[in-house]
Amino acid sequence: MDALILGSSTGGLSLFISGRSRWRSKDLKAVHFPNSSIRVQVPTYKSYNLIGNFYTKRIQHRARGILETSTVFQKSNTKFLVNATSGHPLESEPKAYPNTPWNSAKNALDAFYRFSRPHTVIGTALSIISVSLLAVEKLSDISPLFFIGVLEAVVAALFMNIYIVGLNQLSDVEIDKVNKPYLPLASGEYSTLTGIMIVTSFSIMSFWLGWVVGSWPLFWALFVSFVLGTAYSINLPLLRWKRFALVAAMCILAVRAVIVQLAFYLHIQTHVFSRPAVISKPLIFATAFMSFFSVVIALFKDIPDIEGDKIFGIKSYTVRLGQEKVFWTCISLLEMAYGVSILVGATSPYAWSKVITVLGHSVLASILWIRAKSIDLKSKAAITSCYMLIWKLFYAEYFLIPLIR
Repeated sequence: MDALILGSSTGGLSLFISGRSRWRSKDLKAVHFPNSSIRVQVPTYKSYNLIGNFYTKRIQHRARGILETSTVFQKSNTKFLVNATSGHPLESEPKAYPNTPWNSAKNALDAFYRFSRPHTVIGTALSIISVSLLAVEKLSDISPLFFIGVLEAVVAALFMNIYIVGLNQLSDVEIDKVNKPYLPLASGEYSTLTGIMIVTSFSIMSFWLGWVVGSWPLFWALFVSFVLGTAYSINLPLLRWKRFALVAAMCILAVRAVIVQLAFYLHIQTHVFSRPAVISKPLIFATAFMSFFSVVIALFKDIPDIEGDKIFGIKSYTVRLGQEKVFWTCISLLEMAYGVSILVGATSPYAWSKVITVLGHSVLASILWIRAKSIDLKSKAAITSCYMLIWKLFYAEYFLIPLIR
């Protein structure tokens, strides 16, 4: 690495090295710098003693600076990588590609990928597909009409999801420079204007699609998500509800646990299948279980962000109560939810549903408990990794929910 930096440095050092081929090999001697891999050839014969001494001293001076800079870079890069462990390991890697159209396109896609917060995108898509399957009563319901209805709901919701997470980043640029420096706005890859254009465009496209589809449950789901997502993040009087721990948790619970379950179920049930609205047992279970999960996500997401939240006055439960207490509260809530899920699955009249749901929830509960017992609460990287595990458990639950009968 030192040699690479040295080869790319500018000024007299690079000029000297680039012109070393003009010296005779017998007139050169190797200069080695301790604690580094740098070796440089300098002239030794009499007529160039003055030049040799000058460049030897200059190279030594530059090498010391390079080594110090390299040490600082390695320390800061280690910290940066820890901050970037949010389930997207490539986000923190510096882009050193040649400036070609293809690489520019790859960099643009990578930045948008991070801006969209992919773990929330996956969660939104899976939740809508899973809840839509709850409205399926017979095999003939799985038809092109059903798939079109699901696709309309997923695309419109993902557009709104990008608006919400993008607005949150626009409102939290300074906080994210501490907590999530790999995000495009915090890292400077996106300007504020670019961020505003993206969130505005996606909110308009979301409402346009909801209006064109003509489904009132879908439109109201988008509208309520828009209102709560805006109130949660935007820094205006009486808003920016994320500053208040209870209100912030209620916003996430309302969207993830209530609106997603009820509104998108009704979209398929009433708009696609043209059936009367019926609140079924699986729908009640999904809403109740995801209420627990949404509270856990709302609490847990602040655990790795405690440093930035303290600096900028965000009074989260983690700031008030401490990381350890909030961590074990989250684990306890999820384990309770899994326990109830096992009981609900055991009461199913269908043997296949009973076996799959009881076994599935038992496995997920065990995975969570084993991981929680081994977590190092002093390590931000470990806590962030555990947070991403909770999102994976969130995804897994949406594979089990349609099997609750």
